[in-house]
Amino acid sequence: MFAGIVEAVGAVTSPLDPGTGRLSLRTPALGGSPVVVGESLAVSGCCLTVVASQPPGADRAAADGGLTLTFDVMPETGRRTTLGRLRSGDPVNLERALRYQDPVGGHLVTGHVEATGRVTALVPEGNSVRCVVAAPPALLGHCVARGSIAIDGCALTVVTVGAAEFVVALIPHTRQVTIAGGYTVGSLVNLEADLVARYVQRLLAATGGLRAAP
Repeated sequence: MFAGIVEAVGAVTSPLDPGTGRLSLRTPALGGSPVVVGESLAVSGCCLTVVASQPPGADRAAADGGLTLTFDVMPETGRRTTLGRLRSGDPVNLERALRYQDPVGGHLVTGHVEATGRVTALVPEGNSVRCVVAAPPALLGHCVARGSIAIDGCALTVVTVGAAEFVVALIPHTRQVTIAGGYTVGSLVNLEADLVARYVQRLLAATGGLRAAP
């Protein structure tokens, strides 16, 4: 489980190999204990398991504390997310899994991406940028104004919801410390709606509507 608070931005070193299902990236130092094999990490919103972790190479300054991390990516994950489209050098948001004593500064994020969306407009407004994202109808059904959504693993607040898109506002800090600062019209993004909304919709579909408690 994650909070949608991006800790660092890494860079892809080896794009997803369809044959091996392996994806590797370079990450700067992440807070807390060292990243170890078997640990879960949110990579642009996708919960992945670390299968290899290497210290900085000789051509890197050891003081940066960086790592090269490798993950196994299932075919389903490659199809449903943007991971299969990443190229060498592309930036990715990174977040380590929550511990029970950690504060939840964003909202609860599972790292199970529902679908991808596409940025259709970026409109400056005061100190923020209104970001319009086209999304599938099924995901939009989980969105509500002033509710929560994770875009590339970053916890954001929904401003408005339309028939084919939703809007979020990107503050300067978000644009500075996450990959959102590099979004352009046409950017493909990973989306995960609020977990509670997804369960409520599933329950209503199974029961045929709201029922009074017994």
